[in-house]
Amino acid sequence: MSKRAVAVAGGAAVGVVLLCQLLPFWAAILVIVGVPALAYLALDPSQRRRLRRVSGKELGR
Repeated sequence: MSKRAVAVAGGAAVGVVLLCQLLPFWAAILVIVGVPALAYLALDPSQRRRLRRVSGKELGR
């Protein structure tokens, strides 16, 4: 994994741990699921099609 990917994964793990300790469980799950869903819905239809079409490895290009 690249250094950037390790930093993102580490930040996400720390964020989930802190989120679970600061918020009730249901609120933490709502944030964890809701933020990516809102980000996906904020994309243009053409961007959504491209995101569905390409694999995860190709997203960084």
